[in-house]
Amino acid sequence: MILGIDAGSRTVPEAEHLLHTVARALGLPGDTVGCTHFVPAGTGASGEPHVACSLAVPGPVSSALPAEVSWALGDTRTGPLADGAALAAAEHTERRGGRVVTYPGLDGLTGTVSVGALLGGSAIERVLVLAAPDPPGDDVLVVTAGHVRPVWRDGLMTLLTMPAAGGRIAPAEVPNPTPCCADHA
Repeated sequence: MILGIDAGSRTVPEAEHLLHTVARALGLPGDTVGCTHFVPAGTGASGEPHVACSLAVPGPVSSALPAEVSWALGDTRTGPLADGAALAAAEHTERRGGRVVTYPGLDGLTGTVSVGALLGGSAIERVLVLAAPDPPGDDVLVVTAGHVRPVWRDGLMTLLTMPAAGGRIAPAEVPNPTPCCADHA
């Protein structure tokens, strides 16, 4: 079952914090598949664009959820942001949208690992290099920087990468991106 949760998070780091908080409150293992999802303007009570989350859960949830969290699980919806929570749950269930934050094998993806080791040792099902026609070979090295956030694409947990120095590749999402205009503000 997929639980959608929404507290109107304004940023991805805020949503990731919510995801970890709820997973702990529910007693879920650290490798539970959990995602963030962008909720467009006009969805739900807030009407503002924001970030909701989803978590794979073994069954119905208890009252352990924080009071400020709206949620959706199956046909049950609770709270003013339940529409955003339902959107997150649907994207995760259908594996058609969302940025995967927690998943089996994540802890082993530190430093530099081969594509083959990444695919064999984690829940990631595919690696793609942006603007490249073919996926990288199993022997290509991935410089993780300790930050590996795949996305759901075509029903597969897919790590999007970009070329890096020395014929290596790196996740396309970097851990602490420089904000736009930071160098010329």
